[in-house]
Amino acid sequence: MTDDSHRTLRACLLRLASERRTATYHELATLAAVPPPHRIHSLTLQLEDLIREDHAAGRPLLAACAVGRAQNGIPGLGFFQLLRELGRYGGGDRGAEAAACHGAELEAAWDYWGGGSTGGGRPSEGR
Repeated sequence: MTDDSHRTLRACLLRLASERRTATYHELATLAAVPPPHRIHSLTLQLEDLIREDHAAGRPLLAACAVGRAQNGIPGLGFFQLLRELGRYGGGDRGAEAAACHGAELEAAWDYWGGGSTGGGRPSEGR
């Protein structure tokens, strides 16, 4: 991921967090101006990089704001597979357990990155 695409994607996700909302991968690819071909695949690779970065820094996962259109408002399978790989989640890729995991990650991201009700707030974005 280039520095520019990293900043653009992070800025889009920060806007979503501040609005306490999610966006589908397609919507986010459009917002972040991810170029074809294979826009969604490129986007998911970038989201995985952001997950690893936030996890390594001990921050809530900003990428939780991105969801799949066909997954009933939760991210795709790769999100949960990566969280298991990172030791952050031990459940399945679908179902109530996955939805609960995503819900907790999303609330934490909204509160931290969007300056929500718990008094969080994002650090400066000099990345």
